[in-house]
Amino acid sequence: MAGAEKNIYNAIYPDGHFEKVRLGELINKGGAAGKIYLNADNPQLVAKIFHNRSKSSTNRQKLESMLLNRPNFPAVEKDGVKYVQIAWPEALLEDEDGFCVGYLMPFIKMEDAVSLDHLMQKAIRKKLKLPEKYAYRVFAAYNIASMVTALHKCGHYIVDMKPSNVTVYKSTMMVAMVDCDGFSIKGEHGRYPAEFVSEEYIYPEGMELGCNEMGEEQDKFALAVIIFKLLNEGIHPFSGTPRKRDTMLTIQNRIEQYHYAYGLWPDSYQAPHPYSIHEYFDKKTLELFERAFAKGQERPSAYEWQEHLWKMLHSLKQCKKNPNHAYFTAKGCGLCMVEDKFKGTLSDIKKQKESPQTIRGMELEELKTENVRRDKEEKLARDKKLTYISLSAAILFMVFFAFLYKLLEPWQATITAAGVGIQGIAVVAVMMLINHVFRRYCERLPILKNRAVAQMLQVYALICIIVALVSINQIPLDLLALAP
Repeated sequence: MAGAEKNIYNAIYPDGHFEKVRLGELINKGGAAGKIYLNADNPQLVAKIFHNRSKSSTNRQKLESMLLNRPNFPAVEKDGVKYVQIAWPEALLEDEDGFCVGYLMPFIKMEDAVSLDHLMQKAIRKKLKLPEKYAYRVFAAYNIASMVTALHKCGHYIVDMKPSNVTVYKSTMMVAMVDCDGFSIKGEHGRYPAEFVSEEYIYPEGMELGCNEMGEEQDKFALAVIIFKLLNEGIHPFSGTPRKRDTMLTIQNRIEQYHYAYGLWPDSYQAPHPYSIHEYFDKKTLELFERAFAKGQERPSAYEWQEHLWKMLHSLKQCKKNPNHAYFTAKGCGLCMVEDKFKGTLSDIKKQKESPQTIRGMELEELKTENVRRDKEEKLARDKKLTYISLSAAILFMVFFAFLYKLLEPWQATITAAGVGIQGIAVVAVMMLINHVFRRYCERLPILKNRAVAQMLQVYALICIIVALVSINQIPLDLLALAP
């Protein structure tokens, strides 16, 4: 085609006017969708030319919808430099035969930006000479949430949202979004779906769906994963230390089975990563992550994250020990804790190397076959003893609550006189105490490691308490029958 040979196309803008566009230098051979060229007539714009021209009609409809329904996310100017934060189409491109071949978009200088992946790990930040301040990573998280909020307001979804698909400017930590034509776009007469989605960021309920069926829930989940990784030094919220080595699940398998190890309850499959700082997050942050990753919860919207991260930015406390560090609560600086822990690990490794005659602090003599067998037998005996203790404790626990009425009967008059309100407060206090004890000893007593058993025992105790109080207060059975 003549237009293709001359690299000259017609650019059609949303207001209906058009102009000729000459392609300049090829700056990116492109991914699955198309190649990126400089605009010979306007250095602030670049042209994306699609590989597959057979989809001209579909591409045109999707681009027209994007032109007419663009998110409110203008470029930001700082120190006289403009930072484009989203490569949204400015005009669609036609060849001389009227085929839609691509579109014009703002030029984002990728040499000034890095993949979000590079911002998450200290070693890579150091190698690329990226700023080490923790507050910058919180600011990057806020910018991503703001971008997603703006897209969702227009009814658009990113779907294939992951760190490698998000870039940030090295000097400002502001977001730079590219490949927007791959998003799920809301059109006047329907939706133009996304074509890709990536494992480790697919929400659990979406495992049986195609990416063309995914929408806001996928974005809400992937956004929460990215924020968690930014706040927690690159640790994925569904990674951790498996409690048993015989079954190793992929990250996506763990997502599918809701194995979130950083929540309010311990996870049955894995413990948290040893260098995680999630315990130093504030309560509101932990609650938002719980809603994002725990089964049956309503995930926070992008706007909720945007508001919360804005508040976090303005309440961060600078660490006195390291000015690059920041922390959230009176618990102190989690980053310092991790560094101290890491130094301790390196020190232990160094000591082991300096003392080759010992392995893990044991003399080689102690590692002879007979000694290993003896230690193994002692461990089995100890585990067996703990199992018996656990079972005995569970039986005593159940027997105690089974006879709770009889135990409380001598104080029936005092309990009745206290009133239902005081009794209710006492029940709540007792259940909180039981829950605290179970959480404290769940790793010591084998029976309590099973989360289902621990929950069953707590429910059993609550039922027994309620039955005892009903009997003591002599609540008529006819009155109970009226309950819905």
